[in-house]
Amino acid sequence: MPELPEVEVVRAGLERHVVDSTIESVEVLHPRSVRRDHRGSTGFVAALAGQRIVAVRRRGKYFWLALASGDALLGHLGMSGQMLLHEPGAPDERHLRVRFTLRTPAGAPLEMRFVDQRMFGGLVVSTGGAGLPTEIAHIARDPIDPEFDDDEFVRRARRRTSAVKRLLLDQGLISGVGNIYADEALWRARLHGERPGDRLTGPVLRGLLGHVRDVMGEALAQGGTSFDALYVNVNGESGYFDRSLDAYGQEGEPCRRCGTPIRRVAFMNRSSFFCPRCQRPPRSR
Repeated sequence: MPELPEVEVVRAGLERHVVDSTIESVEVLHPRSVRRDHRGSTGFVAALAGQRIVAVRRRGKYFWLALASGDALLGHLGMSGQMLLHEPGAPDERHLRVRFTLRTPAGAPLEMRFVDQRMFGGLVVSTGGAGLPTEIAHIARDPIDPEFDDDEFVRRARRRTSAVKRLLLDQGLISGVGNIYADEALWRARLHGERPGDRLTGPVLRGLLGHVRDVMGEALAQGGTSFDALYVNVNGESGYFDRSLDAYGQEGEPCRRCGTPIRRVAFMNRSSFFCPRCQRPPRSR
């Protein structure tokens, strides 16, 4: 959390409100939030002051504000990051980490705030990164990107012995899919997450991609998934796709297809949720 739909909701909100605005000043309230910037807090501030925002873009779970200079402000929300927009003078959030004072094209002041309770997220100025920051050039396109190559995904996935859920979480193969939407897509596809990639046919993998796109599209339409106050859009509003989840977080609840209780198992220091009847585990090799 957040995953692709949540980050896309934030990106779209920023795009509506901050494009063509000028960054008048930056205040770093906690250096950990800019720890990945080699310039340090002072250099981070200096690199952004006076810059004009020309676009807001995304690759997987990363977003960036493209700047007229050709540089970019690259961000990752981590587990609890938020990018909020406020009129100046609004009360500071408890976990406010970086404050940007903007001047909109109409001349009105606007504050953009990076809030991060757990501080796993962060911001960095990417030199020359307006088109695509070099820091994330290794990340694959995501399944709702028009240039995502379905054939290449299927070809690479079928050459791997890794479990299909691990393949969905591999950001070098397909970006933006996290634990929640992987479980939801696998439930819809009736696939157990431990099924090896090399045992899946091309049509099965294409069908899975379709379910990934469907579940993400539905989540986008509902503003993303919010289990608590940590994920909100730029206006501080929560998404409500969590009310539509079929597998993730539904341990013990009856499967909506067959009525079998949803099961939870440990997975990579997290959890996987699945229906033991609809999603049969793979046979041993």
